[in-house]
Amino acid sequence: MLNRYRGEIYLITGALFFSFNGVISTLVLDHLSPFRLTQVRCIGAFAILFLIVASRNFQSLKATRREVPILVFLGIVGFAAVQAGYFLGIQRGVPLSLVLIIEFTAPIWIVLWIKFVQKKAVPNGMWGGIVLAFIGLIFIAKVWDGLTFDLLGIIGSLISAFALAVYFLVGSSVGKKRSAQSITVWGLGMAGLTWAIVMPVWQFPFEVFTMDMNLQGIFDGTYLPGWVLIAWIIVMGTIVPYLFVVGGMLKLTPSTSSVMGMLEPVMAGAFAWIWLAQSWAPIQLGGAAIVLVGIYIADKAKIVATSDK
Repeated sequence: MLNRYRGEIYLITGALFFSFNGVISTLVLDHLSPFRLTQVRCIGAFAILFLIVASRNFQSLKATRREVPILVFLGIVGFAAVQAGYFLGIQRGVPLSLVLIIEFTAPIWIVLWIKFVQKKAVPNGMWGGIVLAFIGLIFIAKVWDGLTFDLLGIIGSLISAFALAVYFLVGSSVGKKRSAQSITVWGLGMAGLTWAIVMPVWQFPFEVFTMDMNLQGIFDGTYLPGWVLIAWIIVMGTIVPYLFVVGGMLKLTPSTSSVMGMLEPVMAGAFAWIWLAQSWAPIQLGGAAIVLVGIYIADKAKIVATSDK
């Protein structure tokens, strides 16, 4: 039973860690820009994971000449561009809720690619599940509140969506020959290098590591040094969830994996509710339920399609 659903368990676990990381990141973002946090996150995660994987099995990190361009492309687009487009949308004033909605159109683009480019059959349940989950996200985000349109911001959000689709499609293909650890090391390494080129490391505000940061919410008045929270973001908010997500992605189809990713906004809202007292309206709770039903239907469609082969 567990083996049958191992991919789903990995993806749900990864979404859980990514979602909780959203709360910790919120605390740090009061003292550090989003782009700088992403930079230290990628570079730090790469350095730690590279040392661990290289010490255990350095051969797994080696790549042939044919593999290198694909791995570099996956790192720059599937890791760095997802974050760059996401933050461009926020920086241009597009509401976070709308940025997330646009980003999570990725499953739609993936299914369209599979249907019309790869010419493969897509179960009706997959279409229905994606549409339901997407509608649920709209209810959770309440995108009609304070809707702002900015062309560059919308373009950035779309870039994030397309890059996320590439992440699942290319990642699944690369994973046929490489381990989750190897893919994650290459991805984080290329993303870290990209951010280092865009923003010189020597200009990084290193004083953030020694700042005392308020934990806010239910822990308001409790302070921790910046390095503790950033270390959490690097290890538990980046390395651990990426390994789970990539591991799950290698066991499922790109379409199913991307739909499972829609759990992140639901879990992130739950953590924000518990920690930061950001309560949800009834329509948002209904949206969360719709997302869960949509994900179940999409995953069931995958199981039926697999068993019919």
